[in-house]
Amino acid sequence: MIKRTVLVLSLVLGLSACGAESVWAPEEDVRRAVYRDPGPATLTLITVVNNRSGSGAHSALLINGSQRVVWDPAGTWWNPAAPERNDLHYGMTDQMVDIYIDYHTRETYRTVVQEIKVSRAVADQAIREASAYGAVPKAYCAVSTADILNGLPGFGSIPTSYFPNSMMDAFAKLPGVKTRVFRDDDSDDNSGLLPAG
Repeated sequence: MIKRTVLVLSLVLGLSACGAESVWAPEEDVRRAVYRDPGPATLTLITVVNNRSGSGAHSALLINGSQRVVWDPAGTWWNPAAPERNDLHYGMTDQMVDIYIDYHTRETYRTVVQEIKVSRAVADQAIREASAYGAVPKAYCAVSTADILNGLPGFGSIPTSYFPNSMMDAFAKLPGVKTRVFRDDDSDDNSGLLPAG
């Protein structure tokens, strides 16, 4: 029993990279930021992995459908060009995606990006699910992302877990997934990558 309690406490502390307040951007900011990528509809699971321990530190979902958004549950990233509503950021241009990945990738963390093509209907369903989910508490980034994926056709094999790596491993088994790993030697203090203010 004590081992289990210590394990749960360690898990919550280990996932502390997942932590942010609820935010609700004004409608005009969201409308102004809408970005439609000309590429195919995709879902991209983003997993931040600790380089020392190999454990997952954060999960997010980049969705490219009628617009491109990123579900960043309980995340700490923000940018005024990507207004947020309860952990869903709008306006994810190529530049914003690069900034998002760079923010998470540093000497102590690598970022694993797993992309799969889906129908436009599935991508838009994912956007609706994410926009309706609500703000996510700390340490629930993987759980909330899995909840959204589980509601989509073809993603029922994704486990609901507090462990981002469990979801990453299951996502890798889906047919047609393309995986890239980003590494960087930037300092662990990534606050300079956020806008001032």
